[in-house]
Amino acid sequence: MMSAGFQLSVIGSLALSVASSVAIVICNKALISTLGFPFATTLTSWHLMMTFCTLHVAQRLHFFEPKAIDGQTVILFGLLNGTSIGLLNLSLGFNSIGFYQMTKLAIIPFTVLLETIFLKKRFSDSIKLSLLVLLLGVGIASVTDLKLNLLGSILSGLAIATTCVGQILTNTIQKRLKVSSTQLLYQSAPYQAAILFATGPFVDQLLTNHSVFAHKYTTPVLGFIMLSCLIAVSVNFSTFLVIGTTSPVTYQVLGHLKTCLVLSFGYILLHDPFNARNILGILIAIFGMALYSYFSVKESKKKATNDALPVSQSSIIVLLLVSLSLTQQIDSANS
Repeated sequence: MMSAGFQLSVIGSLALSVASSVAIVICNKALISTLGFPFATTLTSWHLMMTFCTLHVAQRLHFFEPKAIDGQTVILFGLLNGTSIGLLNLSLGFNSIGFYQMTKLAIIPFTVLLETIFLKKRFSDSIKLSLLVLLLGVGIASVTDLKLNLLGSILSGLAIATTCVGQILTNTIQKRLKVSSTQLLYQSAPYQAAILFATGPFVDQLLTNHSVFAHKYTTPVLGFIMLSCLIAVSVNFSTFLVIGTTSPVTYQVLGHLKTCLVLSFGYILLHDPFNARNILGILIAIFGMALYSYFSVKESKKKATNDALPVSQSSIIVLLLVSLSLTQQIDSANS
């Protein structure tokens, strides 16, 4: 049986991931849309540099012990994750918003396919059905148009492949090499930051027709950049923590919960446009998440295993209830 302490740690990692991700979306929206700083790839490289510096200080203060990992493994892993971030940004730049959302939705079925083929993992029909309901809901809520082009489609395909492989490796490396999420992030963050720091300005120039070096850095812009970098430390840490204690598929399910929350909070706090289709999609997605949790817990009881995955799914239900309650409270306060 899994200890109560482990269950609380999983719930805590999921809650931290949701809270930090929603916070950084709101912060970056203000930075990009309101303050006019559109250089997302370069900003991500600064996020990773800040993450490494923070973890280095924590390591020097003995908050955790670093663990040596094979250099080639760490370098390839870091470069792969950095490349996936750059490709996702390029995919957004060369595709419509709707096609970009479809790219993100495709990550779950592609991850399931890769884990089935290469890791011999088995997903029941019930789990596949619940994931299908989830993806349908998020698609209804977030996908607006589907304009196709050859270059954009190639970039999206590469982004899906690198993201899936990177997240599967995040889970596999932690479990097989017995390293913690903090140790793996500390070792790989410099390489992720390096590839984005080198390519980010060129990618952003290509996407925005503006140079990050020529931008006017006012005090509010610098303040929001620093705030974004600080929140990103929590985002990056919780990402590795969630994937390490659960699975890549669970992390993607959690990611779509974040999408629903961002849409909801965007409507409540920022008065973004919201319609019946958005509401219907979010409700279907939540139903899909509930099914995913129910079937996972049910199957885990039958198998009587000590896997961490079922706890993570039941934890998503807890987060859903808390998130919905918080949304209602905010809505009531604004009424």
